[in-house]
Amino acid sequence: MSQSAFDPFGEPVPAVDNSIGSTRASNWLKTAGTSVFWVLVVGIVLARAAYFEPGVFSFDGAVAWAQGLFAAL
Repeated sequence: MSQSAFDPFGEPVPAVDNSIGSTRASNWLKTAGTSVFWVLVVGIVLARAAYFEPGVFSFDGAVAWAQGLFAAL
C-alpha cells in the first residue's frame, strides 16, 4: 500500500508509476554527460601537468603576497 502524498496546499497528489522512470534515452544521456565530465577533468589535469612551471606558484611567493596584503591593511 502506497502512502498518500499531498502538495503544499493540502491537495492530494496522484501516484506516479515508477516503472516508466528509467528509459534508454535517460541512461544514454547520463552516461554521455558523465563521460564528457571525466574527459574534461583528465584534459585539464594533463594540461596543467604539461604546462606547469615550478617557480610561478611557489609557497614563498604566496607568503610574500600574503605579507604584502597584510602590510597594505
